[in-house]
Amino acid sequence: MMGRAPPPLNALRTFEVFARHASMTRAAAELCVTHGAVSRQISALQASLGVRLVSGPRHALALTEAGAQLAEQLTPAFGAISQAVDDVRRAGGREIEISCLGTFALKWLIPRLPGFVEAHPEVRVRLSESYAPVDYRRDRFDGAIRIVEPDQLHLRTESTRFMGQHQGPVGSPALMANLTTFEAVAAAPRLRSATFRQAWSVWADLAGLALPTAAEREFAHNHSLVEAAISGMGVAIAPWAFVAPDVMAGRLAAPFGFVARPSWFAFLRPEGRKDAAVDAFRDWLVAEGACSPPAPIPSKGPGG
Repeated sequence: MMGRAPPPLNALRTFEVFARHASMTRAAAELCVTHGAVSRQISALQASLGVRLVSGPRHALALTEAGAQLAEQLTPAFGAISQAVDDVRRAGGREIEISCLGTFALKWLIPRLPGFVEAHPEVRVRLSESYAPVDYRRDRFDGAIRIVEPDQLHLRTESTRFMGQHQGPVGSPALMANLTTFEAVAAAPRLRSATFRQAWSVWADLAGLALPTAAEREFAHNHSLVEAAISGMGVAIAPWAFVAPDVMAGRLAAPFGFVARPSWFAFLRPEGRKDAAVDAFRDWLVAEGACSPPAPIPSKGPGG
């Protein structure tokens, strides 16, 4: 007796992508199709199965219980297919995609990357910028570099710490030369990034200082924040890893040094996934982190 024909694979794939993103728009972007095409594929799948998989208004669709059950099974299944395809491609070289904080990639990772390429010419590294939490039920990259806080959990990941976290006030040499006391630093124009709005208060707490309330100029990303500090627009509280090249080259000054934070830089990879190329990249990160120039400790003023 013949069984029922399975639903179209393309419709299943489209539904799985929608379920991961919980968004028609983001699903359409990943699949390089229109919003309408995603909607039609999901409608066709529901008709084929005779089960409602999504409900709610068109602009805020949510998975039904049946939809959630199906998505939970489809995501690892399509992940296994992707892994199988990657495995057969390895004979001709391996490309790994690493999700990374944008400023960390620009200031720390990319300048060191030629060393990895020279040591592992068979591995191609593709970087994608992201600050979003890592979730390997949804994300398709091979590894991610993030700043990890002590209370953060990353489900279904293997986490490898490769470098500590330090932060401190930086500004143009001309500006910082006139800021010889904490009061002067506190009175200077403050810069911050939208990705870490509490930078000033966190630094003040770590340094054991009382920070007066003041307006702060915000930038969307840390690399814009660093450039604004270089230009003399104000003082930024920034991680040492983001500003080390500019401090060492004299484009930024950090006379008050950097204080240690309880967070760290970590490499996050899918739990249980064996991959020699990712192993090599992880081990290289650990080695590079160990020989990275240490952050200057506070030498005067705040915390000194």
